[in-house]
Amino acid sequence: MAPGARPLLLLAVWTLAAPVLRGAGDTGDGGWRGPGAPAAVAEEERCAVERRADLSYAEFVQQYAFSRPVILQRLTDNSRFRALCSRERLLASFGDSVVRLSTANTYSYRKVDLPFQDYVEHLLHPQDPSSLGNDTLYFFGDNDFSEWASLFQHYSPPPFSLLGTTAAYSFGIAGAGSGVPFHWHGPGFSEVIYGRKVLYFPDRWWHATLNLDTSVFISTFLG
Repeated sequence: MAPGARPLLLLAVWTLAAPVLRGAGDTGDGGWRGPGAPAAVAEEERCAVERRADLSYAEFVQQYAFSRPVILQRLTDNSRFRALCSRERLLASFGDSVVRLSTANTYSYRKVDLPFQDYVEHLLHPQDPSSLGNDTLYFFGDNDFSEWASLFQHYSPPPFSLLGTTAAYSFGIAGAGSGVPFHWHGPGFSEVIYGRKVLYFPDRWWHATLNLDTSVFISTFLG
């Protein structure tokens, strides 16, 4: 590898979070995955990104904040937020709300506005593996934080920040096999609410995202 080069990181949104306590009748997928529906992409057996539980802020800054990604475990309890993100509850609360869909190419050129219920019932399905990023529309970012405030107020982001930055949320729901090609942006955290990942990515770290199953996720960008 050339001096100063950064390795490319593929963020698969199913990986490596702490176990979740489930209530009676909770199937674990929030109703987002249909009965018998297979994952669109086979799981990898190994992940090279380091996992850390009980990480202190000093360790976070010294070892990861400016240099490499890390998968975080057991830092927050988002069980309440997770319950509110089930398919049934989100449709009941926000089915008539208009959401903005973006294409999955790097610059998200195309935007489409439609009711959240229409997106969930008609467009949220496994992605054809041969489809291109600019042919794929899904809900991520462009959130109306006033209209969805009753949901976001229950989210607890990872308890780490960087000096001189403020946090901004990006919430989304995407079908199996969808994702975003390789890109980079500022630092932040990515947490899958239905899935198994809480991950920190440093500033300008090249990465791509791939949803192995229908996934509900939220990122906290530090800018």
